[in-house]
Amino acid sequence: MRLDKIIARGRIIDLRSHDLEGALQELLAVCVDSFSDLKPDALLKGLLARESTMTTYLGLGVALPHVRVKMTRRYILAIGRSRIGIRHDGAVADERVHLIVMLIAGEKARDYLQVLASIARQVKEKELVDRLVNASDLDALHEQLIGGFGGIRPVQAQQNRVNRLMFREAERVAKGAGCGAIMVFGDTFVGGIERGAIESKLKTILVTRNPIEPGEHERAFAETIQVRSFSNQRMAQLRSAILVALTRGVIKFTDRICCLDGMTGSNQFDTLVVVDIEREFQTLLTGQTSDLLPADVKPEVLERVIAVATELAVEGREGRPVGCLFVVGDNEKVAAFVKPLVLNPFFGYKEEERNILNPFMDETVKEFSSIDGAFIIRGDGVVESAGSLIQATDSAHALPSGLGSRHAAAAAISVAANCIAIVVSSSTSQVTLFRRGVMLPLTEKRR
Repeated sequence: MRLDKIIARGRIIDLRSHDLEGALQELLAVCVDSFSDLKPDALLKGLLARESTMTTYLGLGVALPHVRVKMTRRYILAIGRSRIGIRHDGAVADERVHLIVMLIAGEKARDYLQVLASIARQVKEKELVDRLVNASDLDALHEQLIGGFGGIRPVQAQQNRVNRLMFREAERVAKGAGCGAIMVFGDTFVGGIERGAIESKLKTILVTRNPIEPGEHERAFAETIQVRSFSNQRMAQLRSAILVALTRGVIKFTDRICCLDGMTGSNQFDTLVVVDIEREFQTLLTGQTSDLLPADVKPEVLERVIAVATELAVEGREGRPVGCLFVVGDNEKVAAFVKPLVLNPFFGYKEEERNILNPFMDETVKEFSSIDGAFIIRGDGVVESAGSLIQATDSAHALPSGLGSRHAAAAAISVAANCIAIVVSSSTSQVTLFRRGVMLPLTEKRR
């Protein structure tokens, strides 16, 4: 669903309160005005209870309190702005909250975590937050929200001579080379590619770093893949995008694809590449080409783990590089090879609160990344433990020189269980995926 569809002008207010509880009461009051079946006291209790177990402060002066209740509607969104700022226990030092985005979700809303993650991604953009906080009045704030949550209007892929030629040639090359799809890198264009700008009888796949709401581009593209690239190297998103497409079943190991790219923000296609998937990923082919993704692992979970690992590799923690290990899937078998090094920091929390798809888990995972040991994650995204010692051995695969115990443990557990292991190297900041003992670098070395 598009986030701008659940934004109502009547539920956007300027807050008078100076504390979180008072601000939540103000936001709940405007919700009750529209939906009389809501019980504000029970909702307030649920919102504050969640705050007591895990902060909903996102940074940049934004908080995202949320709660699930029994109601007929799927979602209700209320937004409050405070120019002075509101005290929030989750804020750093003297930081104040200037924007509160409150989400009430029905218990039957199946895409709850995905919607929560979409909102969180949008309000982590500093430029958007500044425009919202500094909007001249509530009408202007509403317009900024619609524009921000609905997505910046993309600059249409300029239909100049070179772009038309590049896409026509991509179609010709794809047909001549027997390609199963054309992969278009949308970040070439400022704001992405406008729907209808790219049309082809061949299957087209859009790759972008921008948040994509379900249903967007559904007419223009067979599939849209969000992959963030931190590298300035040309086609740096390619390998991760292909991996995601493979796990989703969009393409097969036996496919060839034609990739069309250009410099980010240049509004100009300038690179055409044909990729033979089987050759590119041949190290992962061990006679079983249809189960790159373990049966119990959801594609979106693997994508989220890769995203968190990549962010850790680039950002580090408190200015220092960090190394960590994620083990995803086949938890019953993995448990036989795991021993706790420390008390499990995730023990006792509800599964929804410790799911890797929950946007509030990002900072928690990054904070615990400094603990020695591995994160053990179920295929549905629930984080079972951190600081876990992997006690598995693998004598069948030789690792390249220079790799340490973390990579050896990742290789070994990926052989001992039907899982995927992802390593962030503390020395090179490289992110590497292991499947059946075989390694696949997802990013280049940085040091």
